[in-house]
Amino acid sequence: MTQANSAGRRGRSGKTTETVGLRPVQVAWLAGSVFIVSAGYGALLPVLPAWLASMMPGVNAKEVGRHVGFLSGVYAAGVLLGAPLWGMVSDRFGRGRILILGLVGYVVSLLLLLIPALASLWGVYALRATTGFFVAAVVPVVAALVAEHTPEKQRARRFAWLGAMSLLGFLFGPTLSAVANGVGPWMADAAPSSALPAKAALVLSALLGGAMMLGLAWTLPASLDARTGVQDKPVGSVQGHPAALLWLSGMVMFVLAGFELGIVLQGQQSSAQSSRQAAIMLAECSLVMLVVNAMLFITSLLEKISARILIGAGLLLAIIGLTVLAADRSDAWMYLGVSLTSAGTGLVLPVIAYLAASASPQKLGVVMGGLAAASGLGQTLGSAAGGWLFGAQAHLSFGWLTLPLVLMLVLLLTRPRSWSVNGGALATRQQPIGKRPDGEVSS
Repeated sequence: MTQANSAGRRGRSGKTTETVGLRPVQVAWLAGSVFIVSAGYGALLPVLPAWLASMMPGVNAKEVGRHVGFLSGVYAAGVLLGAPLWGMVSDRFGRGRILILGLVGYVVSLLLLLIPALASLWGVYALRATTGFFVAAVVPVVAALVAEHTPEKQRARRFAWLGAMSLLGFLFGPTLSAVANGVGPWMADAAPSSALPAKAALVLSALLGGAMMLGLAWTLPASLDARTGVQDKPVGSVQGHPAALLWLSGMVMFVLAGFELGIVLQGQQSSAQSSRQAAIMLAECSLVMLVVNAMLFITSLLEKISARILIGAGLLLAIIGLTVLAADRSDAWMYLGVSLTSAGTGLVLPVIAYLAASASPQKLGVVMGGLAAASGLGQTLGSAAGGWLFGAQAHLSFGWLTLPLVLMLVLLLTRPRSWSVNGGALATRQQPIGKRPDGEVSS
């Protein structure tokens, strides 16, 4: 904690204000909330097709698969609509309150799916959109809280930690789904049915979400919501042009959504590739991204290497990986392509979040909400475009997915100012602890 954090700061009004930092236990609960909402999404996905099939007797597997894709898009659309709204509201009324409200909405929207009158096909659509809407009050608000109350020298590691927890949650989701398969009949005290695992997954996800909600309510002090000291802090600028970060986030998520959908569809279209292999490749994707986040966490590369270099390297790795996937369908080359693509996208996304964290405290919620919205839009469009592409072009569609990344790489090389620290922000960061020219204490 800096000297200003420990000793306080005297503003223009003459009153001493205190900037509150996050303790490790608070960071752990915040990261846990990101983990839980990610796990909740991953837990329902494997058992969703059987649940939908039980709602629509006589419908073929292709139709069920289409509804699963649409439900994923509806969830992402909820995030897209909610993220900017919650970001603006958190800037005005305090992030801790909005975070707790988001978790309450997340838990309630899951439990409502257990009510038979609401568990129709269209009820599932509406409630999945609602869940995404409230998740948008969790992930970007957590990122804004961590950015606002973390010293800059610790920020890179904490953001890498948040990214790793999100990926771990997605990996944990299928495990939670497997547990739901086992405890579903026991919870309902009934014979096994296709709907019970989904309902058990909803209950387990809601219980974990409730635990996170209570833990955060207990550990986050009200002072984290206080705006004291913020107005006296010089307004910083986002490292890099905000529009460039939004475009990059949307494009990378577009490609990532299409890439992951392509892996699943390849397993269905190719007799040489089983669904088990597709599942292994998806797990490989998450594990590689997790390793990249761990590398950023351990080595502090975000602080040591230029953001342009890291983004360029990530885009190049992803382009090579997708090219490998398009060129050869043998197992060895497919696994290599998946690893390279995952490593590339897993390198770019934490850099985007780290750059956005340099926004002024008054705008952090809006910036983080905008990033979440851009990611949600990219994910929604990527899923839709990926389904169409792989239906028409099969594995060659991996090659078409390189085009957005090539475009961003060209912009990265031709517009360097969009990815560099401007003079004002740099001066703010390099100002030592002591008195600023106007006589105020700086941190």
